[in-house]
Amino acid sequence: MDELEEIRKRKLMELQKKLEEEKLKEEQRVQQELQIRALLKQILTPEARARLANIRLANPSYASQIEALLIQLAQTGRITQKINDEQLKLILSKIGKKKRDFRIIRK
Repeated sequence: MDELEEIRKRKLMELQKKLEEEKLKEEQRVQQELQIRALLKQILTPEARARLANIRLANPSYASQIEALLIQLAQTGRITQKINDEQLKLILSKIGKKKRDFRIIRK
């Protein structure tokens, strides 16, 4: 019985440690998300943020790429003022053109 008790304690400790690690990762992810939101709030007008939110609903991975690009531009100093909706549309159209250039040729 002693060995069984010891195994149970070990398993319980492993599970607790795993739960704590997952909780820590989740907290870090939430913190990172809040930082991204704060940065985007500084560089985008409310209309542009609304457009980006709509894009996030339709295509979350594409929205994440756009957010990363905007944050990178802001951190390198290439964005000097808030980006409005029209400027965001222009950025999206330039990115979209690069992404859509593919052809399928069947022989």
